[in-house]
Amino acid sequence: MARTHVHTHGKSHSIRPTSKTAPSWLKTSPDQVSSLVVKMSKDGMGPSEIGIKLRDEHGVPLAKPVTGKKLTKILAENNIRAEMPEDLDRLVRKAAGLQKHLKAHNSDHRNVRSLELVEAKIHRLAQYYKSTGKIPATWKYTAVIAQLE
Repeated sequence: MARTHVHTHGKSHSIRPTSKTAPSWLKTSPDQVSSLVVKMSKDGMGPSEIGIKLRDEHGVPLAKPVTGKKLTKILAENNIRAEMPEDLDRLVRKAAGLQKHLKAHNSDHRNVRSLELVEAKIHRLAQYYKSTGKIPATWKYTAVIAQLE
């Protein structure tokens, strides 16, 4: 699959397990996985970090085949839900970091373009999440690029 805003294909990626069922060698029960997910979330980890930690430290390849539910569903059932989806939140933080950098280094034209691309991604994702109801329809991200010019 092609990368956004680039003419090349992204080649580097991890390979997801192909099996839709829990592996036979896995000794962790669904209740243990759910409790680990809740505990890690209360420690301040996001869903992607929880998935990586489950895979690397606890030997759980994917949470859904083991528990029958996605990580975000487990968190929602335990009333642990972020106000904003994780990917949108990370993009907003990235844009804030770029804005801070550009205030100190206002002649950095390459990162002005980078900020434009990040803000375009934010607007696309926000439009999708508004249509699915994951963020309120009144949520708005104000672009800083217009203020810089």
